[in-house]
Amino acid sequence: MIEAPPEAGQADRHTLAGAGNPPPAPPRRQPRPRLLLLVSGLVAAVLVLPLAFLILEAVGAGNSSLPALIFRSLTGTLLWNTIRLTLVVTVLCAIIGTAAAWCVERTDLPWRRVWAVLVVVPLAIPDFVVSFGWSSLSTWVQGYQGAVLVMTLAVYPLVYIPVAASFRGADPGQEEISRSLGVSRFATFWRVTLAQARLAILGGCLLVALVILAEYGAFEILGYQTFTTEIFTEFTVFFNTQSACALSLVLVALSLLVIAGEASARGNARAQRPGSGTKPALHRQRLGKVRVPVLFLFGALALAALGVPVGASVYWIFEGGRHDLAGMSLLSAAGYTVMYSAAAGLLATLMALPIAVLVIRHPGRARLLLERSTFLVLAMPGLVVALAVSYFSERYAHGFLYQSAPLLILAYAIMFFPLALVGVRASVIQAPLGLEEVAQSLGASRLKVLWRVTLPLVGPGLGAAFCLVFLSAVTELTATLILVPTGVQTLATQFWAYQQNLSYGQAAPFALVMIGIAAVPSYLLGRFFDRRGGLDKAYGGNQVLKGLDLTVPAGSFTAVLGPSGSGKTTLLRVIAGIERADRGLVQLGGRIVDDGQRHVPSDQRRVGYVPQEGSLFPHLNVAQNVAFGMDRQHRRAGCTERRDQGVVV
Repeated sequence: MIEAPPEAGQADRHTLAGAGNPPPAPPRRQPRPRLLLLVSGLVAAVLVLPLAFLILEAVGAGNSSLPALIFRSLTGTLLWNTIRLTLVVTVLCAIIGTAAAWCVERTDLPWRRVWAVLVVVPLAIPDFVVSFGWSSLSTWVQGYQGAVLVMTLAVYPLVYIPVAASFRGADPGQEEISRSLGVSRFATFWRVTLAQARLAILGGCLLVALVILAEYGAFEILGYQTFTTEIFTEFTVFFNTQSACALSLVLVALSLLVIAGEASARGNARAQRPGSGTKPALHRQRLGKVRVPVLFLFGALALAALGVPVGASVYWIFEGGRHDLAGMSLLSAAGYTVMYSAAAGLLATLMALPIAVLVIRHPGRARLLLERSTFLVLAMPGLVVALAVSYFSERYAHGFLYQSAPLLILAYAIMFFPLALVGVRASVIQAPLGLEEVAQSLGASRLKVLWRVTLPLVGPGLGAAFCLVFLSAVTELTATLILVPTGVQTLATQFWAYQQNLSYGQAAPFALVMIGIAAVPSYLLGRFFDRRGGLDKAYGGNQVLKGLDLTVPAGSFTAVLGPSGSGKTTLLRVIAGIERADRGLVQLGGRIVDDGQRHVPSDQRRVGYVPQEGSLFPHLNVAQNVAFGMDRQHRRAGCTERRDQGVVV
């Protein structure tokens, strides 16, 4: 029992028990997180700059000019081209991403680990490089059909990654119950399996739709006219800012409809398991006679999404003949690309942290609306974001930082903020709230809890957010063309310059280096999502621990109950470091001690482990046995106290 001293003058009014006690005072409302609200408000103000720029330009056009710029035949053509492409590609990505995720995670597909990597790597290839690879080899890949093919191959991993994580974390016991009730295999897949992954599918489709709405480079190469290509033409060719802003407002309205549609389809559904214990062992579906056709489809997908762009780039390096390609130019462009992208990833992650903590730890409708509104930025063309930051820099900061690296980094951070928020938000949800409450109960301030407890727990998510933004910034084109400092070239801008001049042999090396750099965060993202399925440990064919999720707050006592052979001892041995987990994550006091790659030895974990057999050292007395694990100074002082640590597996 925790007992607090009574307030002055109140000692005679409260007793521990009794019928005459007055009713307890109503709980006080939790104080507002003023600092979080302030920082989140500043971040939101920065994110609203592109929309504010569009509104200011539209107002400057006048009430009579704006309707004329919006309601014209060109707008109708752009609407038709954009909407039909977005719908078709989103549906295709949902089908391919979900089917591939199900095959990898739920079937006995051969070489599953290899396919799990190959279907994610295309995310590292810029959309305009995919279109370059296909269009340079075949004249058929042009216009609408080319746009459907290229964008489907380029962005389907945005559906695959969250759906695969959802399948991996879902409870297979629900499918077993469905089958035991007489429901067919197909009906179980439709009514249970897909229902479990519905939120992940909708989230992936939302990202796909917003990416398509904002894409420029791929459509320009393929000759397919959308809002983004026309906006870029109006700005850079005709210098008609008002017309471009009017079209951008229509694009923002489309984005709002997409976000609202996703929210409506999502409804009040929540993704969570109904019970706390471990999941039943997963019995993978046997592919049987369709194994060979499925393998053929996976091979065709990898060849189309990965083989063609990489193969075309290699082909043009050798086929392009002799050309004057300065090696220092390639190295310089790669250096600037990595530097700008890393800075943008760090800035966007720091911007996303306060909003993620605010929405998860202090929920409310207004704060949820704040979070959802940030996704609008993802659908705005990079050109609009670039012009917005340039406009406010010149208009209100007297040209401060104009045409400089910090302004370009800020534009990247604004553009890809929603991606950072996705990664940070996922980790904040997983971080045990009990640890923060224990820290506060020990007298730590909110800021101290954030620094010493929350940040170490959400560290993997911060890394995933950084990788998402870094990956996107490496391949960004339109904002870079506008904001890149004078005399500086990135891989994307240099590739674009050569490609526009049909110098495919000179453009190809820049494409390959871009793919190589972007492949690193893609691999790290794959590992981040792959370890979210709980803790696994098997001995031969005997699966002892499967998908175990357990959090023990610091200072608490936890008893693990179960019959003989259920894995209690194995769990303790994994926590202590005596055994290594096959898959999953083990944290002690916020420190990762086992994640599949790194493994902190048991002697460096400071975990006391007493086996059920006793295992006392026969050559030592009682006191020496008790003090055996202490350091020499503590053994001499007879100190038997140590600091408790929380454990997360």
